[in-house]
Amino acid sequence: MAKFTDNDQRFERAEQELERATSQALRGLPLRRAPSTLESRVLGELQRRVALPWWRGSFVHWPVVPRVAFVMTCIALVAATILGGVSAFVGVRSLNEIAALALSWAHPFLAVLSSAGGGTALLVHLIPPLWLYAGMALGVVLYMALFGLGAAAYRTLYLRPSSAGGL
Repeated sequence: MAKFTDNDQRFERAEQELERATSQALRGLPLRRAPSTLESRVLGELQRRVALPWWRGSFVHWPVVPRVAFVMTCIALVAATILGGVSAFVGVRSLNEIAALALSWAHPFLAVLSSAGGGTALLVHLIPPLWLYAGMALGVVLYMALFGLGAAAYRTLYLRPSSAGGL
């Protein structure tokens, strides 16, 4: 056990010496001058970003009214999606009556959603369960393959092997 501790301490000391030597070498280098066109390009990009319309900017920089309207629209769409999904499983008629009382203005929209949900539920019940499980398994395998290919591409294209000798 003491052998590993000695090696660890030596490794730490060597690492600190390397860090000091690297810092001294970098401090001794002259400062590099920026390209002459850099300032004009940076200022031009800043002016271009300022001239963009508000909806092309970050959501945080939108005016308050459009932000609130966007959030309310998203909430309404989520609620309509949940109501449509529940109506497919609970029963179209009873849920539509409740939705019509609570949101009478959205009744036509909910009717379309419940019809689509009922059709989707009917189609799902027509597909044999074995096919659904096979489709889900295929999706998992394809996702894993995509992840593996992405990792392999990253290692191949962006990581350089340590045995390259500083190339």
